[in-house]
Amino acid sequence: MESLKQGPRKVKVEFLPEGQSVLVPPGTLVLDAAAQAGVPLVSPCGAQGRCGRCLVRVEHGEVTRAQNPHLSAKQVGEGWALACVTQIVGDVALHVPPQRERERVVVQAAATRKAAAVRCEWPRYPAVRRFYLELPKPSLEDSSSDLERLKKALAVSHGIEEVHVVLPVMKGLTRELRQADWKVTVTVDAQEGGATRIVDIQGGHKESPLLGLAVDIGTTNVWIDLVDLSTGRSLDRVSTLNRQVSRGEDVISRIIYSQRGNGLEELRQLVLDTINNLIAELAIRHKFEPREMQGMVVAGNTTMVHLLLGLPARHIREEPYVPSATHFPVYTAAEVGVNINPFASVYCVPAVAAYVGGDITAGVLSSCLFESKKLTLFLDVGTNGEIVMGDADWMTTCACSAGPAFEGAGMRFGMRATKGAIEDVTMNSTTLEPTLRVIGNVAPVGICGSGLLSALAEMLLTGVVDRSGRMNMGLAREQIGAGSRLKLGDHGAEYVLVWARDSGIGEDIVLSEVDVNNLLRTKAAIYAGIAVMARNVGVALEDVEEVLIGGSFGQHINVEKAIQVGMLPDLPWDRFKFLGNTSLAGAYNILLSRHARVQADEVARRMTYFELVADNTFMDEFTAAMFLPHTDLSRFPSVAALLEKQAGAGVGG
Repeated sequence: MESLKQGPRKVKVEFLPEGQSVLVPPGTLVLDAAAQAGVPLVSPCGAQGRCGRCLVRVEHGEVTRAQNPHLSAKQVGEGWALACVTQIVGDVALHVPPQRERERVVVQAAATRKAAAVRCEWPRYPAVRRFYLELPKPSLEDSSSDLERLKKALAVSHGIEEVHVVLPVMKGLTRELRQADWKVTVTVDAQEGGATRIVDIQGGHKESPLLGLAVDIGTTNVWIDLVDLSTGRSLDRVSTLNRQVSRGEDVISRIIYSQRGNGLEELRQLVLDTINNLIAELAIRHKFEPREMQGMVVAGNTTMVHLLLGLPARHIREEPYVPSATHFPVYTAAEVGVNINPFASVYCVPAVAAYVGGDITAGVLSSCLFESKKLTLFLDVGTNGEIVMGDADWMTTCACSAGPAFEGAGMRFGMRATKGAIEDVTMNSTTLEPTLRVIGNVAPVGICGSGLLSALAEMLLTGVVDRSGRMNMGLAREQIGAGSRLKLGDHGAEYVLVWARDSGIGEDIVLSEVDVNNLLRTKAAIYAGIAVMARNVGVALEDVEEVLIGGSFGQHINVEKAIQVGMLPDLPWDRFKFLGNTSLAGAYNILLSRHARVQADEVARRMTYFELVADNTFMDEFTAAMFLPHTDLSRFPSVAALLEKQAGAGVGG
């Protein structure tokens, strides 16, 4: 009997909900099986596993997945997989959801990673508190003064022994007590190492929220949290562009401007206008008077706090870089010029040095780095790049002049992360066509920091730019023909992200070589600062157990892309945590807890600062980091492997 010859083993792949099926050899990529079955699955990145758009869900059966940052562990457990990097092992049923659901899952995974923040818990004990008092009426038997009567009630009912009353409040005390029939609500502010100040007296029992403000004064943006001090609940958050931007995009430009004639007062007024307009917006939205806000905590870099207070900042930029102060007295709102209760305290979070300010102290406080048992790297990535390394036993810090490129400033089509901004870019390795994600799902009008970072990484991996950041103009006709997105424009070589007909501004949105060079300088400064700090303290970067990322831009960083361009060290993705606006979070903690306020002073004193410009190796590190990802590819093994794979596939010619 003639034996039957059997061909290679095949497995069955069923695609739901349509029910198409196909037989394929084990090891076939899901994306290829879908193509054979006639199931439409898009892969804008050219099947490189970079975009996360080709999601499927494994209903049953066995597959093997490559590690990928686009899916959380929870989502992998639910069966989600990327079709372009997932191989079929045996018979399997796969659900292919609509494209909109696939997009939602990718965004949800990113949000899950960014929500993995570690925050300290502080006992709620704000400096500003409010008490309802019913005072005994004066009589011939009890003729003590109005003030003594009030002090005694606070001491007996609430243990507050030493009380100070500002003169304007004192002037209204007699009238307020009698009009209210000796039943009043008193707002007090506990001063560190001194008396408790009475900042407000109102007749009757006030049950409205006791309001305070946590403020983050960034070089580019100002953020304010409106907080109910009685409950600890954040009632609202608002932000806007710091009006000082019109006088300089970075701190150095503003310091220089402050030395011109009335420049210092002009800059002070600009940031006050920014803050006061946000306060007015909150007051209108929540139907209260601005003077009902009874306390404020401000976090910002050293220059921003100097400019807010009208302190001379010129010596911050002149060697040996000495600020007027790093620990600031507590001022009243009237002294500062903030439109809240004029007697309310304004506490500025202490700085460490000229270029490591209270925003970093607040970030270290809110991230809990100061008591971590892990070797931790903390990064605040914004207009300036500040770095802290250490644990519960030691902390060292430095700052690098990163520049505002990743916040959209200095870039031809750069913008804030608002409606119309391109926030994510994926490029097809074969056609070089981009796929964009735009905030608000509208016609794009520019590109924000996260979009710039992803675009730069994609341009490297597809060969649009070489490792020095130069555009590969040979690709223009070799790969994408006469309608090339690579072209020579008014500013030199450029890549067209959006054609004029598809943009919301009626012109091409491009990234030029000039833009790329600005991005290279920014990412190089950040990585060089990290590398120099690690070497100075005798730590290998691969030994860092946790990387905490805060700051305005840090809320949107894609770790995979940041490693690919060489901005962040090449460490496993699970070591990175996204903390959002740590400066605002720290100000919020301090507003609600006197314990946090005491700890903030201690944190600022514990950090050891070193000046990067005094380290003669910084410029060497910076120059080496001006390549993508770095001149020394051994520092970025995962990126080197990707580039080798792309070269083998012929990407980039």
